[in-house]
Amino acid sequence: MITTHDIACEIRTGPAPSDPASLRCMEIWGGNDAMDSGVSVPGLDAWVYARPYAGERAGGDLHYISTCGSGRYSRIAVADVAGHGSGVESLARALRGLMRRHINTPDLTRFMRSLNEEFSLASSDGRFATAVLATYHAPTDHLILCNAGHPRPLWRDGVTGRWRLLDASSDEKAEKVGNLPLGVIEPTRYEQFAVPLAQDDLVILYTDALSEARDAQGRMLGEAGLLALAASLDNADPRGAAAALVGLVEVWQGSPLDDDITVLALRHNGANPEKPGLREALTFMAKMAGLMKV
Repeated sequence: MITTHDIACEIRTGPAPSDPASLRCMEIWGGNDAMDSGVSVPGLDAWVYARPYAGERAGGDLHYISTCGSGRYSRIAVADVAGHGSGVESLARALRGLMRRHINTPDLTRFMRSLNEEFSLASSDGRFATAVLATYHAPTDHLILCNAGHPRPLWRDGVTGRWRLLDASSDEKAEKVGNLPLGVIEPTRYEQFAVPLAQDDLVILYTDALSEARDAQGRMLGEAGLLALAASLDNADPRGAAAALVGLVEVWQGSPLDDDITVLALRHNGANPEKPGLREALTFMAKMAGLMKV
């Protein structure tokens, strides 16, 4: 099992769940274990609700959040490996390694190509994955996304309360997206698009356990159905939204979801990166030089 403590740059006691920890210089947070907790990065509050299949401690859904040395860029990744259980630990470690390698690289397509190569090498048994990667650029309040066959994120406007599906059509300047799941074909081209975030906007990334839920008549919820359920969420705070959305889907289905589940909610708080002090600057230099663990 990959745990938060296994992959953090520094092992420390975290605050209470109501007060998410702040990621520091070049930290990586996440894993594939059960989780209901959050972190903050410059401009975003993030909360993950993860529940592995059949009550296992670790599952086939992966989630990571990292921040670069300057705090200007934060990276978010959610991946869903075909199958269940803790057998995906090697891929979880590979994804964490790629997060570390690309921690200071704004370009998501390079990261996605590296991830596709990694999954292609590990997919000799026919397994593949879907993934959605995002980079948040704090100076301009933009969220840059790259999607590899994954369900489209949900996006709530913090001013109007309107919900929509987040894809390239959300930005008139964005290119059309037509990406394949990871490990299906190599090499493949991945495109990225960007959307501006306003204060209190909420973006929810999730794995297909939610959109592929079925009711007693066998009807699939789908992205449109999930969007309709999200519109009934009362709380725009990511601490409540992630678990609440899972609850709404299970009420609609009439039974618990029988799959790995991961929901990652991001709230735009509008905060800008703090100017690094001497200690932070020295930490960044040490990590870049390989003198400290990332």
